[in-house]
Amino acid sequence: MGLNVKSAGTEDAARIRLNAKMITWADLIFVMEKKHKQRMQEKFSMEIEGKEIVILDIPDEYKYMDEELIEELKSKVDYYLNQYNDKKQTH
Repeated sequence: MGLNVKSAGTEDAARIRLNAKMITWADLIFVMEKKHKQRMQEKFSMEIEGKEIVILDIPDEYKYMDEELIEELKSKVDYYLNQYNDKKQTH
């Protein structure tokens, strides 16, 4: 399965900040915590309308490129991507 992926933060101090263009581009959006989805709803309510946003329930307390975080992200994202692909194939 070929994927195009982007990463961005929801806080003003993020190295790469989430913007409306990124949301519009995305078919599926993953956030680590509920607060990230809430920030998106506050800043980009129109852009996220109809978008599937998955909350991974991973505390946003890891350092950049932490190996434990990478493994947890891979595990949770793989599960949702498989579900998403199965859903797309049946429609």
